[in-house]
Amino acid sequence: MEEKMTQGGGCGGCEDMGKGGCRCPHHMMFPFLVVAFGATFLLGAFNVIDGETVNVIWPIIVVLAGLKKMFARMCKCC
Repeated sequence: MEEKMTQGGGCGGCEDMGKGGCRCPHHMMFPFLVVAFGATFLLGAFNVIDGETVNVIWPIIVVLAGLKKMFARMCKCC
């Protein structure tokens, strides 16, 4: 019986590369950042959170994302 191989040996999240892209957690970082930034600034625009809070939250998001990227291991599909 033939075993299904992932592209590049991969992390298992890349099995569906032809079906909408890789599902590896570290490949989801950029979309998560876009949503987090958008939500932060949208909440600020609607005065759900004040401008001071927005000015504190977005740099924290950037720092946390940078730390995660620095210490994360990449899968073999990369």
